[in-house]
Amino acid sequence: MSNEKDFVKEITNIEEDFAKWYTDIVLKAELADYTDVKGFITIRPYGYVIWENIQKYADKRFKEHGVKNIAMPVLIPESLLQKEKDHVEGFAPEVAWVTMGGGEELEERLCVRPTSETIFSTMYSKWLKSWRDLPYLYNQWCNVLRWEKETRPFLRSREFLWQEGHTIHETADEAQKFTLEMLDVYTDVIENLLAIPVLRGKKTETEKFAGADSTYTVETLMHDGRALQAGTSHYFGQNFTKPFEIKFQNREGKEEYAYQTSWGISTRLIGAVIMAHGDNRGLKLPPRVAPIQAVIVPVAMHKEGVKEKAQELYDILSEKYRMELDVREQYSPGYKFNDWEMRGVPVRIELGPRDIENNKCVVVRRDNSEKIDVSLDEISTKLNEILEDIQKCMYDECAKRVKEKTTIANNIEEFTNNLEKNQGYVKTMWCGSAECEEKIHELTGAKSRCIPFEQEKVGDKCVCCGKPADTMVIWGRQY
Repeated sequence: MSNEKDFVKEITNIEEDFAKWYTDIVLKAELADYTDVKGFITIRPYGYVIWENIQKYADKRFKEHGVKNIAMPVLIPESLLQKEKDHVEGFAPEVAWVTMGGGEELEERLCVRPTSETIFSTMYSKWLKSWRDLPYLYNQWCNVLRWEKETRPFLRSREFLWQEGHTIHETADEAQKFTLEMLDVYTDVIENLLAIPVLRGKKTETEKFAGADSTYTVETLMHDGRALQAGTSHYFGQNFTKPFEIKFQNREGKEEYAYQTSWGISTRLIGAVIMAHGDNRGLKLPPRVAPIQAVIVPVAMHKEGVKEKAQELYDILSEKYRMELDVREQYSPGYKFNDWEMRGVPVRIELGPRDIENNKCVVVRRDNSEKIDVSLDEISTKLNEILEDIQKCMYDECAKRVKEKTTIANNIEEFTNNLEKNQGYVKTMWCGSAECEEKIHELTGAKSRCIPFEQEKVGDKCVCCGKPADTMVIWGRQY
């Protein structure tokens, strides 16, 4: 028993130091590691499979909406970046520049892409001729570089993996509709795959993406009550199509500028999974996204027939599930139990000599530690039921936390008090002024998460200035 306790001690207590707990899990569960390049991480195989599972799920959904994948260059000429004023101002502090190539100074600086609106726009202006060509529904899975001052694995790295969709449309209505359709896809990915409830809405003018007409967001709430922006979808209107000359001959034979969108999710979602579901025993992975859905741990492997029966069970189950068989000789069963719990594997299947005699195995759930005796004849079907129940219970647990950590404030004193006592989402009325938004941030450390699609009247006056207000905003401290 001492081995098990000592093993768990290697993870910092979640309530004592959440940031250290998070880093411990990233490293101990072998999701990622720091490199010799400051602010850059290596995503290790176990972490990368989580990303691959997100990628597969999201890519399938994109394709159902007619989206095709494409690859654009990693380097963008400075002149292109300068074409959209708000865009370049928004990204200037984070851009890394290439000034030399093959030992010679370049004629023009090239930026390592922080995002690819400009390069997509240039190509669209080259390819687009007629309304018959539209829409262009393109996406790329790639890496981007943003020179962040403070970094944390997955949440804010200088280089990260993501997808960025960039589409152009014949009409404003069509582009706006597609922007929201992609937000629906993100909602599906985060809620149904990652078991994390989302808050959906529109970003304020201050918080919208540089160069966008409007930005829509899916926000998530972590264990410590801080918010994490999990995905965004932007409607650009003609903000890029005009400076980049993305024109087409419309149905009346006249020249017209196209309407544009862009949307993205990133490896930040791995950070969301860690922080929304993890506990003091380590990582806790929803079954649908887990690299390993169940691990078989044979007990008393030295006894005759145990390893063979475990192998037989593995062969049957691995046809339907993502499985692992742990036959490591150098570790005790107790150590293995802790190891797989720390790695967040949803189900552990224990199989010993007595279990085999009784034609059963013991199934242990990672989410609630429940132990269930299951007949070996029924395990293949029963495992599916258990995994689906774990997925639902993990979502429900997060939804319960969101409910408990959502409060209402009618003035700044209430606002501050709510955050200090029960950090989470704060619902307030807001007059719409950027000055009030900035003042709230200065006084509370919270930023507007979004103007929710589902509006409620939680008061009559702006939480900051006290003037009449009819817009509800949800605020929170963020990652």
